[in-house]
Amino acid sequence: MALRILKVIVALFVAVLLAAGLYAAYVMVSYHRLDDNLALAVDSPAAPNEGGAPAIDLTLNPEMTVVSANLGFGAYNQAFDFFMDGGTGSVAASPEAVTKSIEGSAAAVKSLAPTFVLFQEVDIDGTRSYHINEYDLLRRQYPAFWSVFCQNYDSPFLAWPLYAPHGANKAGLVTLSAYPVTDGTRRSLPISEGLGKFLDLDRCYSICRIPTSSGADLVLFNVHLSAYGADADIMAAQRATLYEDMKRERAAGNYVIAGGDYNHDMIGVSGDVYGNAADAVESWAKPYDFDGVPEGFTVASKAKLDETGIAGFSDAGTCRDAGRPYDGTNDRWVMDTFIYSDNVEPTFYETVDLDFAYSDHNPVLLKFRLK
Repeated sequence: MALRILKVIVALFVAVLLAAGLYAAYVMVSYHRLDDNLALAVDSPAAPNEGGAPAIDLTLNPEMTVVSANLGFGAYNQAFDFFMDGGTGSVAASPEAVTKSIEGSAAAVKSLAPTFVLFQEVDIDGTRSYHINEYDLLRRQYPAFWSVFCQNYDSPFLAWPLYAPHGANKAGLVTLSAYPVTDGTRRSLPISEGLGKFLDLDRCYSICRIPTSSGADLVLFNVHLSAYGADADIMAAQRATLYEDMKRERAAGNYVIAGGDYNHDMIGVSGDVYGNAADAVESWAKPYDFDGVPEGFTVASKAKLDETGIAGFSDAGTCRDAGRPYDGTNDRWVMDTFIYSDNVEPTFYETVDLDFAYSDHNPVLLKFRLK
């Protein structure tokens, strides 16, 4: 009898090992990255843009507004925490919760009368978001805008956590423009070549061109850099890749704005400003390398901090600790911002404080003119 029980236990153990091995093989075989320098489709407005113009008329010196917002794939309302941040949540609470969060974020941003919008973490087909095409939801909210989708995530089925698997998910970056976008390009970013790559996104940024009356372009970069412990060399390589393209565009006489989620502390002292419990040195939200920013470019959030000082910096955090539901006391950081070239004249910059109602990120807003 004891021998029979032992055989059953051994058989079960072997079966579990075999299943785990087959699953690991499936994940590795399924893994792929999109090619670099991919042309992106530009979707025309779904509704006529009666006030639209073929290009930005610099003779009118218009003040324009760009907003960036990480949508947290529609799951991160105030009640949500995430298993990769130390919480337990892995999928949104319900399809209705996803729709409410995406449409709530989109409406809040739309109320700011933006000229351009940069969204990150937009699912188009995901287990975690009940296979709702969030890009379609956004386009319905902005029917008069040109739009560009850039994929940066297409994962095999992640069977973890076991109680509610994160599943298979496809997501990306969305750029919206009140002016015509002439073309879009997807640029791949360096990522870890170790096992960490199976948990990371297919990191990239999108480049969208909007013509002006002078013949130069306004070039918008939609950015989402690596998180979850990417090593310093990878992060430096990602910044170097981004900067080379930004410098090239500026050297060509174009206007450059790079906005998005940089997954770093974009003022460098968020812990002091918001009284965080986590030590910045130990936290994954490490201070950004401001010294490495190319000459002629400005980090909007850091410039505001330098102007006001820590005591005078009153902007809300742009990202909260998602290791637990939000109750107003979570650690917060400024992780979302814009980096702009010296021929872009900022007129106003702030975090849009939505109190993390629809996402674990608050939007950021930059008003500007083109010199």
